[in-house]
Amino acid sequence: MTQAHVVFATITGNNEDIADIVTEGLEDLGLTVKETEISQTDSDELLASDLIVICPYTYDEGNLPEEGLDFFDDLADLDLTGKIFGVAGSGDVFYQEFYNVAVDKFATALKQAGATQGAPNVKINLDPDEADIETLDQFSKTLVEHLPQAD
Repeated sequence: MTQAHVVFATITGNNEDIADIVTEGLEDLGLTVKETEISQTDSDELLASDLIVICPYTYDEGNLPEEGLDFFDDLADLDLTGKIFGVAGSGDVFYQEFYNVAVDKFATALKQAGATQGAPNVKINLDPDEADIETLDQFSKTLVEHLPQAD
């Protein structure tokens, strides 16, 4: 069975909500999903999954989640070739040019580790509303469509 790992960082709970929505969507599509909080996740755990989803927040003026800095740095030491990934996160448009930049930074780090992006980045303003839930459901479907088909 195809394995997915959803990793989230949250202060307000918004990114945990996003992770929960994505996890549920992936499970509904037949995947086995592990969901963990970033500070409780060793980056090596990603090696056991076919699909990786990161749900980070952006702190202040473009900073990555402090509790996820080690995880982020450790991505550079991984070979994620053959893995499909997606990044979806919540932010606050109040921060203008810094809005959700952690989403882009994680996507770049995963690409540099050899993973293949399976869906466009999703950036949500604050907490996910009904339209965002539909976007996240489509995000999950698109990711699954990019997984290699079992013989």
